[in-house]
Amino acid sequence: MRNALLSLFAALGLALAASPALAHPHVWIVAKAGIVYGPDGRVVAFDHDWTFDKAYSAFAVQGLDANGDGVTSSEELAELAKTNVESLAEFAWFTHAKANGVRLGFATPTDARLTYQNGELTLHFRLPLPTSAKADRALVLDLYDPTFFVDFRLDEAADAVQLVGAPKGCVLKVGRPKPAELASAQGMGEAAFTGLTGALSFGATLPNKVLVACP
Repeated sequence: MRNALLSLFAALGLALAASPALAHPHVWIVAKAGIVYGPDGRVVAFDHDWTFDKAYSAFAVQGLDANGDGVTSSEELAELAKTNVESLAEFAWFTHAKANGVRLGFATPTDARLTYQNGELTLHFRLPLPTSAKADRALVLDLYDPTFFVDFRLDEAADAVQLVGAPKGCVLKVGRPKPAELASAQGMGEAAFTGLTGALSFGATLPNKVLVACP
């Protein structure tokens, strides 16, 4: 129960249910992603690595160093990792994807774990598709919380998005919100979002869009 209360996504679910207009970011995530292909060239899964801001990270790991050695290990964080990915199901893991124009659904995540290093908590998990998807024309992947309660940003590193087992010749393009768009959104107070028409989809205007085209 304590881990459930600490879970960002369990708390997020309660907040959204109680007040769906909340949109001002309360948690910040820097994300990396992997697009996983099978031997036949079809997409089979997405790998996620989400690093939380230090304020949330410090809150989430309080009291979880069970053996008191000063290190919060992945083993000590295992229950919290499980709770997080289970709680995310209602929000489709904030993952929005289309293959050849067809919206993709997702199966139960696997390989969920948390790591805590340098004051930052990172959630790692694989999000499989129920069946592999043909994406020879185009694959589009967006990461965002429509309500902007959670602010997602793709890592600026060159390896922020990786193609795993992709067919030869695939081309990857990564798009990020413009600085002016970010500054405008982050400068808006809670009251502004509460009165915003279409607040439940505001996060979609600040997408972290990934486009893959394969020959």
